[in-house]
Amino acid sequence: MTDRNTSASRPPERHDDRAELARLLPAPADVELPREQHLRHKELLMHEIDREQTQPARPARRLLRPALLAPATALAVACAVTAGLAFSGDDGKPGTSQQATDMRPAAALLHRISDVAGKKEAPTVRDDQFVYTKEKSNGAELGSGKAEIGPLETSESWQVQKPGPVKRLGTVRRGGETIPLNAELGDEDGTKPGLHRPTYRWLSSLPTDPDKLLDYLSEHARGEQGREQDQEVFEEIGNLLGGLMPPRTAAALYQAAARIPGVTEAPKAHDAIGRTGLGIARNDTKAGVRTEWVFDEKDYTYLGSRSYLIKDRPYGKAGTLLSSEAELAHGVADKDGERPSDPETTTTATNSTEQS
Repeated sequence: MTDRNTSASRPPERHDDRAELARLLPAPADVELPREQHLRHKELLMHEIDREQTQPARPARRLLRPALLAPATALAVACAVTAGLAFSGDDGKPGTSQQATDMRPAAALLHRISDVAGKKEAPTVRDDQFVYTKEKSNGAELGSGKAEIGPLETSESWQVQKPGPVKRLGTVRRGGETIPLNAELGDEDGTKPGLHRPTYRWLSSLPTDPDKLLDYLSEHARGEQGREQDQEVFEEIGNLLGGLMPPRTAAALYQAAARIPGVTEAPKAHDAIGRTGLGIARNDTKAGVRTEWVFDEKDYTYLGSRSYLIKDRPYGKAGTLLSSEAELAHGVADKDGERPSDPETTTTATNSTEQS
């Protein structure tokens, strides 16, 4: 009888032990971390997984201090699982373009820029108006067989917004001279709106789903020989930045850029007039060229870009500047050659080594 009573009492004791242990354990955290911190933890985890899969087995390297390792690893696993669920296709296969790239710091930065861009007020641009852009830029001439960078020049442009094909795309004013912008070579009936003539109406018609937009850009990007396809898409996005942009389109473009393999942060990025900020870059290892975008650190305004060689080439050594530009202002004008009364400027957004 005593044995049976003792035996019967054991389960409650084990239950009490579990309850006591549960009471002694700290309560689970209920604080939602910022998106960037989630992405950072995911990137640390995936970097370690990739390292272990591609290198011979060796003692594990601690990524964080011992006090932070356990909770951070647990969080990273949870984030990775969540990402795998969130970015899987209807067939259950992982959406590799989003899942693989969304873990990088560059992707986190582009998502922040996208969020800000998407919340901006949409300008009103009529088909009979002109999109005005002011910038400073220079580029390398290769006619002599060597890359010879020209001086920085200030230019103003007025782009026609008519929806159909046009033979005169607008005008550009540089060095006191006004030059007509004619239709693309081969467009005998005029150039239609598109990547080579991005009117505001056309930009508004682009897919706002980042994956669909990326597919569109991949299909229509210029196919230049000796360039990586991913770099072509990256460059096409860069060509669209800086001017007037529908907020939803701008947000989608930045999210699409975050999905391109090889896109990284560029801590030392600066524009043509020396304004520094948050940098995004991609190396075209096939062509040996690096292109960088730079954004204002405070409001994420696009400031400009630079491209330069990262490999020695017959026309220049690594580090040779190929092009640079700095966005100064943009707006909407009623007439060709007429400056907007209230253009949006970026000339005082950050520190500059040169007056604009």
